[in-house]
Parts: sequence; C-alpha cells; structure tokens
Amino acid sequence: MIKNVLMTIEYDGTGFSGWQIQPESRTVQGEIQKALKKICGQDIKIDGTSRTDAGVHALGQRASFKGDFGIPVEKLAFVMNNMLPGDIKIKEAVEVPLNYHARFDAKGKKYIYKIMNCADKNVFKRNFYYYFDKPLDAEKMRKAAEYFVGTHDFAAFMAMGSTPQESTVRTIYSYKVTSEKHLNGAAEICLEVKGDSFLYNMVRIMTGTLIEVGRGAVEPEDIEDIIKSKDRSRAGRTAPPQGLYLGEIYYTLEELER
Repeated sequence: MIKNVLMTIEYDGTGFSGWQIQPESRTVQGEIQKALKKICGQDIKIDGTSRTDAGVHALGQRASFKGDFGIPVEKLAFVMNNMLPGDIKIKEAVEVPLNYHARFDAKGKKYIYKIMNCADKNVFKRNFYYYFDKPLDAEKMRKAAEYFVGTHDFAAFMAMGSTPQESTVRTIYSYKVTSEKHLNGAAEICLEVKGDSFLYNMVRIMTGTLIEVGRGAVEPEDIEDIIKSKDRSRAGRTAPPQGLYLGEIYYTLEELER
C-alpha cells in the first residue's frame, strides 16, 4: 500500500551545496534519498518545503515522499538516523493523507538569523553565526524591522538575477529582534521573521539592511522608503549564509499568525 510520509528535518548546512539535489555535489536531499533507497528498496524522491542554499541550516525543514514499503512509519526516523550522516537528523516522520504535499500545503515559514556582534571570532562557532565586528544598535534594528511587517512589494529585497516572479508582493507576519549580552562582552543578536513566502535571498538582504541600520548608516524610518523604491541597490548587502536557519514551516494560518 502506498504511504505518504511527512518528515521534519534538522541539519547543519556547512558541508552541503544546499538542499536541492545536484550532480556531483553533496546535498541534503541527496543524502536523505540515498538512505531511503536502502531502507525502502526503491528510488524515493522527496519534496522539500524550502530549497535552502549552501551553508544555510535548518531546525524545522519539512519534506514529504510517497512509497510502498514495509517498515512502519513510526520507526522510520529511528532507522534513517542510524544511516544518515551526523549533520542530518530526522526529527519526526508521520503518515499523512495521499494528497498532502510538504511544499504546496505550507502556509508560511519562519527564518532565524543569528549575529554575533564582537571583534573576536570564535573558530568553533564561525559556521553558525555571522560575526560582525562593528558595534550594532539592536534597538534601532528592532524599530526598523517593524517596517517590514505587513503586505508589501519586496522587489528591493530580491537578489539580482533571480528567476522572474509573477509577483514580488509578500506578507510578513512578524519580525522580532532580540539581543543578549555574553560574559565576554559579545552581543548575540537574533532576528526571527515569519512570512507567507520569501523571495530569493530576501531574508539575507533584509538582514544586511538591518545591519546597516544597526551600525548607523541607515535610519529605521528609511526602511519604508527602501521598500517603496523597489530598487535592490537601495537595500543592504546580502548577509552570509552561515547565520541563517530555516526555523519552522506552518501548515495552518492559525500557527502562522500566532
């Protein structure tokens, strides 16, 4: 009997060329499909909700697949985790209706971006934070982030050369900025943004723009004009992938709006 399985996945994106399978490259999708082929005895194609780039991490990526296999779905995560490399973990695998699709049924996503604001880079954490060595004003960044909330045309925050979109209008439901001081004097700044969908590199460009606000090059209220301009050159540079995490996928509007 054909089963449809929805997986929740976390991974350290450092050693991957991104999520999507590519010839001659190590990808998250490729590693999971190899494990599933061994377990299920057949070629399995998984459909992920988000095609994260090289170096981007995930705390709650989702992917679904269909197959006719004997192993109970409730044991699938345990068996897969014994076969997968250490930088991927299946947090959960559950059976869902046959018409359920991890990508097309998603209502929105949450991304998290972590900045370590200090002059002294920790070599063991360099792949999990964006180390920024100039002082940042987290309160100004918080005020600026509020201008992103709502439904806007985010053309100014889409990477140049991206695949043309039918629309660059997106809805941001919340954008939180928090800051925590460490004992060594470093400030860990965490950005959390929830939206119905995101343009290519949109989160990283918004982050780069908020960093410009934090260092005093842009005022918080300038964000409104940058959005209205629809001009990529007005926004900040694209922040590096190391600090970015796909946090959660939402399948109901209630979860997304909460």
